[in-house]
Amino acid sequence: MDARLNLFTNAVAGKVLKHIISANKVIAGSTLPHETMELVKLRASQINGCGFCTDMHSKDAAAAGETQQRLNLVAAWREATVFTDAERAALELAEQATRIADAAGGVPDEVWANAAKYYDEEQLGALVSVIALINAFNRVNVIVQQPAGDYQPGMFG
Repeated sequence: MDARLNLFTNAVAGKVLKHIISANKVIAGSTLPHETMELVKLRASQINGCGFCTDMHSKDAAAAGETQQRLNLVAAWREATVFTDAERAALELAEQATRIADAAGGVPDEVWANAAKYYDEEQLGALVSVIALINAFNRVNVIVQQPAGDYQPGMFG
């Protein structure tokens, strides 16, 4: 299976992705816990049906020390006892922001307030940004039908 478009050799898509990747590096340098970033990326990718990003972020999280049990339970985080209250707040924000079209009012105030209980201004900025960026990556990969399964942690940098 091949992607509809090679995102790395396409002049326009390649340049756009370089900027998105640069923005992602800024987020990675924030004080938002890396584990939280990977959980949020994984959950948004599951919701969006992005096989490539689901593969990538589950493998990146595992390579960074995340347990298989927690990775297995990301899709069912509400019923799982293995996530902290802060992680649960981040996952809820990620879900609401990823499904933004499903709610006429956008992300509910109570979801934002819950996240703000656990994360400071810098971390909230990083959280909002990582959710926006993973949704962008998901959409690009789903549109071009980027194949999933061959990703190896660290292969892009």
